[in-house]
Amino acid sequence: MPDGRFPKPGGEDIKQPPRPKLSAVLGPGLITGASDDDPSGIATYSQGGAQFGYGIGWTMLFTYPLMCAIQLISAEIGRVTGLGLAGNIRRHMPAWLLYVIVALLLGANIINIGADLGAMAAALKLLLPVPMALGIAGFTILSVLLETFVRYSRYVTVLKWLTISLFAYVATVFVAGVHWRAAISGIFLPRLQLNSGYLTVIVALLGTTISPYLFFWQAGEEVEKEKEDPTAQPLNIAPEQARTELRRIRIDTYIGMAFSNLVALAIIITTAATLHAHGITNIATSSQAAQALKPIAGRFAFIIFSIGIIGTGLLTVPVLAGSAAYALGEAYGWPVGLTLKANRAKAFHGTIAAAFLLGALLNFTPLDPIKALFWSAVVNGVVAVPVMAMMMLLATRKAVMGQFKIGPILNGFGWLATAVMTLAAIGMFATMGY
Repeated sequence: MPDGRFPKPGGEDIKQPPRPKLSAVLGPGLITGASDDDPSGIATYSQGGAQFGYGIGWTMLFTYPLMCAIQLISAEIGRVTGLGLAGNIRRHMPAWLLYVIVALLLGANIINIGADLGAMAAALKLLLPVPMALGIAGFTILSVLLETFVRYSRYVTVLKWLTISLFAYVATVFVAGVHWRAAISGIFLPRLQLNSGYLTVIVALLGTTISPYLFFWQAGEEVEKEKEDPTAQPLNIAPEQARTELRRIRIDTYIGMAFSNLVALAIIITTAATLHAHGITNIATSSQAAQALKPIAGRFAFIIFSIGIIGTGLLTVPVLAGSAAYALGEAYGWPVGLTLKANRAKAFHGTIAAAFLLGALLNFTPLDPIKALFWSAVVNGVVAVPVMAMMMLLATRKAVMGQFKIGPILNGFGWLATAVMTLAAIGMFATMGY
């Protein structure tokens, strides 16, 4: 989605810096894309594949440009202004709107954290005789310690390595006995159905792939990356850095979102080839999907699928907690950032720990985790619409973005993504009673 916004050097010849290695380019976009495939997302993709087979695969192709556009916009807002989304909304939008959105985001993220911790513990129990309570407590403590006390640059490296766990789902495709002609047809030749069950799954898939916490996280991580580099400044202040930085953001985001959707498609195809083909169409959790695979696709697929749930959870729950802390911290003007030690950003790191604790405790309440996930998806779908609309307004304002306001192509894709999510939110409410 090039839009020709790079400032052109004038007069003198400027030696181009050497192209950075791909490992240096990949960062916020890759981690954001990988964290989109969290245990609750795995459950959604599994349900789609189990219920409708290969015919639901087209959604991953359809959402890819929309995901790229909206994540690019959030990343560029952070890198250009030096502030995350909540900081920019606080500066340019009504305060009441900011607080409502942050409150809804916090609620949805905490429920998601709880559901993901429960799914990780359930997957671990499938592999080892570890009690659920111990698994939840262990994953909670480990995640908080890593996110709070490990140096930011090292922590990002840990998150990058955790993205490898997602290849577990690519591996399962090759042992699932896929009917490739039908699978490819499902990706490129959608067969739409106008019934409540199909529409509900479509809405759930959209809500899973385009979620507000991803916007806040990627914008926040671009700000973190700039702060970590002593030579970097917000692009509004240092426009000469724009050519390299905007190119990096685009490559990182395109690859990260492609990785996310490739993994999601692998899950859909695997469950279509196994569960759907054997008449198993009702999958409520990711661990249930792993267990159902065992007698059909074999022990290898079962183990790989289960390990993937744990790995993706360890990647995603810090992103959920971190995005909540970025949003709340910037809304109230606290010092925020994983680059800051806990004693210099007590409220920020305290929010991360509190989000984990509250999420973990949800697993020990009468709250039905399946219903909790459903309501989390509803809240995410509702919150996404105003957040995306505000992002679009911010990204097109010269007062916010200066010379780096987004161009017409990215603007068009961004508003298209916003319109799709608006229809998805309406569809979600329209199908709730069925």
